[in-house]
Amino acid sequence: MISRVEKKGIARLSAEELQQLPLLYRTAASSLSVARSIALDRNLILYLEGLVLRAFFVVYGPRAGILESFIQFLKHGFPAAIRKAGWHILIVALALAAGTVIGFMLVAPNEAWFSSLVPEALAGGRGAASTAQQLREEEIFAPWPGFVDSFVVFANFLFRHNATIGIMTFGLGILGGVPTLLLIGYQGVVLGAFFALHYNRGLLYDFIGWVSIHGVTEIGALILCGAGGLVIAEKILFPGRYSRIDNLALAGKAAAGLAGGAVLMLFAAGLIEGGLRQLIASTPWRLAIGFATGLLWATYFLSNRGRVSDGAAA
Repeated sequence: MISRVEKKGIARLSAEELQQLPLLYRTAASSLSVARSIALDRNLILYLEGLVLRAFFVVYGPRAGILESFIQFLKHGFPAAIRKAGWHILIVALALAAGTVIGFMLVAPNEAWFSSLVPEALAGGRGAASTAQQLREEEIFAPWPGFVDSFVVFANFLFRHNATIGIMTFGLGILGGVPTLLLIGYQGVVLGAFFALHYNRGLLYDFIGWVSIHGVTEIGALILCGAGGLVIAEKILFPGRYSRIDNLALAGKAAAGLAGGAVLMLFAAGLIEGGLRQLIASTPWRLAIGFATGLLWATYFLSNRGRVSDGAAA
């Protein structure tokens, strides 16, 4: 019976065989226990050990394959994990907003702050010396560099960079959540510094459009990574009736679901930013796409409300 299941799946067993399977598994496990105590035949013991191990995976193993589990996660698990982390998401969003305001207020009156707040790798040559024409022609409405440079080289770089930040934000939650909020706040400071730089040159409207086409997905994903970190931090700081280790085990799936789904969002954001953004050289269209993207994500996150418990388990 085990061999048939391994070759062709559990559906190959009849209803009667499915009823017999757990009974036979327990019988085999009992036989193994007896054989270990009294049998001198090493081959018999090895055979029973292998049989019991194979039967264990058939009786207790997952019924769904990898692809089916992934689809169920996207349909139910990810949205359910987001809905359960509502206040964590709110706190991270407030930290990001606070950092954005701070970055804007520092750079707007004194652009010397820009080089201090924004790493050179992120600045990409932009700074206090940049003119409005340079920012417009070399950044906001720069020509499309071609398919390979856009969808392969640049999109891959963006995904790796953003995923690294997101995973760090999530992982730092184990230190109580403070480093998570500080890192999220710093991302806001950098964003606010860019807002101020473009505001001073009369390009804020165009810059918001340039950012929104991918930023709705990218910033949303970073917020979800931070929220996953706060879920972990909460279980460490406030374990309740369970031990901290047990709390981490209980909350780990939900937190990992947030981070895992967010990484998929960052992959989508990398494709949009690297490949599509410069193809659409219209600020109104960029804003419209950003708004539509946000609406689609919101609809997706609020979907399947009747399957919350199933999604959380998935």
